[in-house]
Parts: sequence; C-alpha cells; structure tokens
Amino acid sequence: MAMFSKKQLATAAPSAPASSRADAITRAFGNPYVGAGAAASLFLLTLIALVALIGDPNAAMPTVRLSLAKMSSEPAPDGWREALGRGGDQPAVTEDIFRLSETPIGAPQATTALQGRQPDRGAGLPAAPLKGLHSQGPNGPLPIIAADGRTPAQAYARPFAPNGRPKVALVIGGLGLNAAVTRQAIETLPPEITLSFVPYAEGLQGWIDMARAAGHEVLLEVPMEPTDYPDNDPGPYTLMADAPGQETARKLEWVLSRATGYFGVANYLGSRFMGSDAAMTAFLNALRGRGLAFIDDGQAASRSGPGRASAFRIIDEQLSSEAIDQQLLAVEAGALQRGQALGSGFAYPVTLSQVAKWAESVESRGYQLAPASALTARR
Repeated sequence: MAMFSKKQLATAAPSAPASSRADAITRAFGNPYVGAGAAASLFLLTLIALVALIGDPNAAMPTVRLSLAKMSSEPAPDGWREALGRGGDQPAVTEDIFRLSETPIGAPQATTALQGRQPDRGAGLPAAPLKGLHSQGPNGPLPIIAADGRTPAQAYARPFAPNGRPKVALVIGGLGLNAAVTRQAIETLPPEITLSFVPYAEGLQGWIDMARAAGHEVLLEVPMEPTDYPDNDPGPYTLMADAPGQETARKLEWVLSRATGYFGVANYLGSRFMGSDAAMTAFLNALRGRGLAFIDDGQAASRSGPGRASAFRIIDEQLSSEAIDQQLLAVEAGALQRGQALGSGFAYPVTLSQVAKWAESVESRGYQLAPASALTARR
C-alpha cells in the first residue's frame, strides 16, 4: 500500500519540465541499487516471455505417480492400456514419484546402434494370457493350473533344449520402475536372460508384454520381510514372517494379480521371512497350488520343492565392471562343477552393460546360456 500511495501522490503533483525528468532518470540509473533492480526486472520479464513462447521444457515428459496407499485400496484395472490411459483425481497420498522417459506401449524396437549386435534367437514368446491359465480374482487375473494339468511354470517358460554343455543362467531383477534401464534390459540382453519385474511398477503388463515379445521369460518379484524391517520396508504387501498363512496367501494373491505371463516368482529381500519354516511352507504351498516356480537369490537355497532354483552368486554386490566380471566367471566355474549354475543381479546400468558383453562370448567358452526355468527342479 505504501508504494501505491506514493504513486497516487506523484500523479496528482504538477508535471516537472522534460529536462528535469531526464536528469532525474539519468541520476536514478546511475544509482547501483536502482540499476541492479532494473536489470533483475528485465531478466524476469525476458524469462517469462521465453516460457510463454517455448513452454515448460518438462511438460512433455511423462510423470508417473505411484501411490502405494491408493493401490492397496483400488482393484486392478482390466488391462494395462486402461491403466496407462486412466485419468481422474490425483492420489491423496503419493509416496514415490518416478519420472519415466517413455511409456511401455508397443513391441520393443532396438535402436540403430544396437540392431547390428542383437543375437538372433528366434521369435518372441506368445502373448499373455494363455487360454485356461488364469481366472479372475478380486484384484485382477490370477494364475491357475489348466484343466489338462499344464501349469503356468511350464506354459510361460522359455522353451529350452539342452545340448549337453554346462548350463549358465542369469536373472536380472528390479525392472519396471525405471523406463530407460528396463528398455535397455529388454532390448540389449539376449532372450535367454530371465527378467524379473517389480509388482508396484506402473504399466507392468506392458513391460511384461514387451519382454516376452523379445523372447525373455519373466518372473514377478514378491516383497518379503527382511531382518531389518521396518527400517528396510519393501512396501504394503510385504510377506511377514509371523503372519498367519491366510494373510500370506492374501498378500501373495494381490502381487500375483498385477499382471499375467510370468512363469514364477522371485524374492525381493526376505532374509527374515525365508528363515521361517512356517512362513515358507505357507508361501510354497500357495505357489504350488497355482503351478508357479520360485527362484530365489540364494537365501533359500536349502528349501526344496518342485519348480525351485537358487542363485549360486549375486553378481553385482560390488558395483564395478571388474567385480561383476569376476562374479560372472564364478558362475561359469559353478556350472562346470555342478553341470549348471544360476546368477542373479539388479538392473544397474553397469550390470546390464557387463552382462551383455559376457553373454556374447560365454557359449564360445563351452557353456550353454539357458533361461532360469531350465535350472528349476521340475519344468
């Protein structure tokens, strides 16, 4: 109000001669504070004009807001395309925001730089869901054993014919949250590499469809209670070691209903959960009833059962190319000793880069690159 009052008084005062006004303006701009203020005002006006002319540089970048609270209360949409296109109000609680570089729609297309070195491994896997292998649950489709006895573990696994050489397999996990690394894994890794997806990922079915179209078999990750829970919290659908069996089955069904097309599940964390006999019994019984395989990162290696495999090595506990290369060689050594060996890793850019290089030459050293399903106790 003080500035407005001064302006009003100046308007009512007699007009000063033109020469006096010019001298006053010159003296004002000679003042360093006034000059700095004028420069700042000019910069601000220029910036506003540029934004109005060009637009927000981030406006075209898709932003996915993943609300764990909202997902726990809403039923899953009928299809992934509906999920991507659904509008509506913003969720009241948003715990994680992922800025994605692209939307998982359509078949994967390799960039020109990658087309020359993509391995020719045959056609992609059939699109999911396959007839007779799912039923509608309260939150979405759930895997079931077909009337003819065929299981999802058999139907959704990548076909494999052993050639007598030691088998080496890799599972790359943590996929679906970061678009760039997810697409890199799908497009640059050979289709024998098994890909594992996070159930909380937006557009999950789209990513799984893309992976299968490129020939990769797929796992779905199940969050499990670690020993340092709740400091390390895998989310609202974490399977808890002390929970009753019905609670474990209910949370597992929610995870399984997020998409179709996976041959089994993998653990995400779970050091405490997998150390509980009662918890693991309820979990494995639920999986067996749905015909799914279970592949763990090595923490449940002592647990036997149909459709089971455990990682021999985690290849990227140390994030350096040299350390990852050493672990990949250790997986090869394990396969030479045992006839087969499985490694697991996370979708770090350095992991994807080193695995792609390793896969180009592993068979020339006398091994057979195999999907993880080929190493399970029963296919």
